[in-house]
Amino acid sequence: MSAFASFRCWVDCGSTNHLSHVKLVPLPPRIGPSMLSYHSRADFLKLNLYPGLSLLSSLEHRSSKLKLQSEPRAPSRKFHRPCALVVRCDHPQNADFPRYYSRKEKKPFPVPVLELRRAARERAKKSKGQPKKPVPPPKNGLIVKSLVPLAYDVLNARVTLINNLKKLLKVVKVHACGYCNEIHVGPVGHPFKSCRGQHASFRKGLHEWTYATVEDVLLPVDAYHLYDRLGKRIRHDERFSIPRIPAVVELCIQAGVNLPEFLTKRRRKTIIRIGKREFIDADESELPDPVPEVPLKAILTEIPDPEVVAPCDEEETILLAEETLQAWEQMRRGAKKLMRMYPVRVCGYCPEVHVGPSGHKAQNCGAHKHQQRNGQHGWQAAVLDDLIPPRYVWHVPDVKGLPLQRELRSFYGQAPAVVEICVQAGAAVPDQYKPTMRLDIGIPTSLREAEMVV
Repeated sequence: MSAFASFRCWVDCGSTNHLSHVKLVPLPPRIGPSMLSYHSRADFLKLNLYPGLSLLSSLEHRSSKLKLQSEPRAPSRKFHRPCALVVRCDHPQNADFPRYYSRKEKKPFPVPVLELRRAARERAKKSKGQPKKPVPPPKNGLIVKSLVPLAYDVLNARVTLINNLKKLLKVVKVHACGYCNEIHVGPVGHPFKSCRGQHASFRKGLHEWTYATVEDVLLPVDAYHLYDRLGKRIRHDERFSIPRIPAVVELCIQAGVNLPEFLTKRRRKTIIRIGKREFIDADESELPDPVPEVPLKAILTEIPDPEVVAPCDEEETILLAEETLQAWEQMRRGAKKLMRMYPVRVCGYCPEVHVGPSGHKAQNCGAHKHQQRNGQHGWQAAVLDDLIPPRYVWHVPDVKGLPLQRELRSFYGQAPAVVEICVQAGAAVPDQYKPTMRLDIGIPTSLREAEMVV
């Protein structure tokens, strides 16, 4: 007498959008005096009379990782060992868009102030009665030598990204609004009434699209160049005498990149603390004269605009888009690692960024109610999006199909402008951007069909 093992399914949903943990545990069948004839567990799991309607097939499409653990076929007279089917999803199925903060709102702290105070009290409690430990770099004036190659990679990835975007902009159309800072990637501009620029009320929120440039896709975030990152803070009367360079370049310079046009102070001995905020440099006269350092890697240069050549065919365009995505991810991933060791500050009211342990004293903040602060910035710890803004744009599901419709706005997704340009050029969509792009949502073909959606 043959019998199939009954299955018990337990589903634990971490959110309403995706399944986080699923286990299928078979129960041991009844054992009779005669031999049992049955199919193996692997064949049983593969059995699917109606593909696409089973739970297993749906989980395979919705999850990014599928693990099937099973034991080899056991003798028929012994009990079966339970097999576990674990489905894990590292990225949610759908995610909300980044929140838009108005100019009257202050940016939230990356870590709440109460948690920072609690962590400071715990550190003071643990260090009470203990000998002081030596200050590690870069707080002692030296650079972290293990991060120097990473700084060169980040700088070269930024140059590669800019050069490739100049080429892709000749193939992929990017539109920019003439009144606000919104852009759109696609054959035509989107019809959404989201303009907040000048005279937006007369145009009823509609955009007036023009051609975009690389600066519209990669927002220029500049910072003051510091000759000595541990020196005195920049005063208000020095704001015009100190050069301003891209913040990512300044971060790479402080991490160990040597650029002849931007000199910086490199210490060979640790500083000597004489107070909480005061220090003196150690005597380096006993050391031999410093030898000019040779760059660890060749530093790339940007291509001038007249020398930019568009890709010849579709295959070259796809390869260029894949290389651009890799440069984008490498720059963001490397900059995030550098920010863990070299602090970066951002104003909580305006987009001003300062690379250094403490912000500058220039009173050039023009955000909401800056008169009450006398133009001073409200410095706080910066996050990666403050240093490299992703610049989210609307995702076009089908470039060759119908343009975006105003009534179906809630069905469309968003993605960073660089990612959307590369995807429309033929590159594969990275997994970390799929939740906000809403690729698994069916878009209605008409307004009447959209009204029928629950």
